[in-house]
Amino acid sequence: MPARLPEFNSNRQTRKLALKNGQSQMMHSSLGEFLSQGTEILASGPVAMIFIEDRVEMTTTLRHHLDCGFAEVVAFVPDAFDLPYDVESRIHRVPFDCSRREAVFDAINRVIDVAAPGCWLYYCYNAEYLFYPFSETRSVGEMLTFHAEERRAAMLTYVIDLYAANLEAHPNGVSLEDAHLDKSGYYAQARLDPETGHPLERQLDFFGGVRWRYEEHIPKVSRKIDRISLFRARPGLRLLEDHRFNEPEYNTYACPWHHNLTAAVCSFRTAKALKRNPGSAFEIESFYWHNSTPFDWQARQLLDLGLIEPGQWF
Repeated sequence: MPARLPEFNSNRQTRKLALKNGQSQMMHSSLGEFLSQGTEILASGPVAMIFIEDRVEMTTTLRHHLDCGFAEVVAFVPDAFDLPYDVESRIHRVPFDCSRREAVFDAINRVIDVAAPGCWLYYCYNAEYLFYPFSETRSVGEMLTFHAEERRAAMLTYVIDLYAANLEAHPNGVSLEDAHLDKSGYYAQARLDPETGHPLERQLDFFGGVRWRYEEHIPKVSRKIDRISLFRARPGLRLLEDHRFNEPEYNTYACPWHHNLTAAVCSFRTAKALKRNPGSAFEIESFYWHNSTPFDWQARQLLDLGLIEPGQWF
């Protein structure tokens, strides 16, 4: 299961949790208000931006990323959704509606505009969990410090589909206790320059998992599993709606001279969508197949399966 929430740090509570009229000062009235006051929050990072689409595993998602060691966690969440006090008191809550896909990309780009150049940013959705090499014992900040020393400003992450093996017990496809993933069936294709038709340097399109096995139900724009989830803000940087950036080097999987770190975002999002969509819900009786294996919620398993890469970090 996702890593447990660490013991609450009383110094951090005193420093950040100032109560006023029964509400935390970390609750923001709007995205615009958060951005206008976000200079200190977005100074260096790493900052996690969690976009809450529905109530499914939203609390475990936030707790997991708090436990990863992000300096700040920002939850973009509808006003109607309640969060436990022990979580809400440790995050920045921004009212937000994720129902329009493009709204998420617009919000991320607005955060990039406000963040200090070089600030590490991360984004994901609820029911998604970041895992990186040695994440059981090392913080995300430690990893990104090493990555920056290798002159890298972005990190490739693979979105690894998770799913409940027993859909009778878990009809929405989501279960932390019954979580499975595909242990094989992943592949890459050359990413072509749209102008020349030639392969782009150190860029590939990656596929696999549930969205590969049920691609007839998946929009073409959503079939790839590569996402640049971790990146440094810089002037003019823009996240595009296919999860790539307008800066080509940000989209590369490694530097020219050796392999670099990669990470994974383990995600129930595809399984959840397939079981919610009327066009696919009744056609899928089980996500389980001969290449399914239980997920043990450890980065070591992902390393052993070759789904994340430690690069030169030991």
